[in-house]
Amino acid sequence: MEMIALGAAIAVLTGAGAGVGIGIATAKATESIARQPEAKGDIRTALLLGCALAEATAIYGFVIALLIISKM
Repeated sequence: MEMIALGAAIAVLTGAGAGVGIGIATAKATESIARQPEAKGDIRTALLLGCALAEATAIYGFVIALLIISKM
């Protein structure tokens, strides 16, 4: 039973990784826009796509954690 809870906790940790990744990506995008303002649209598009993919991995981890806990 404790191993199931540990597995769920590890699955939820994907949210922390996604948060750090999105923070770093946002910082880099802000720096890029500051250096080259005319590329703002392209940078924003790439940033939103990357953030969506990172957030999706966090949501998958959360769903997996819920599925693991439901087995308890």
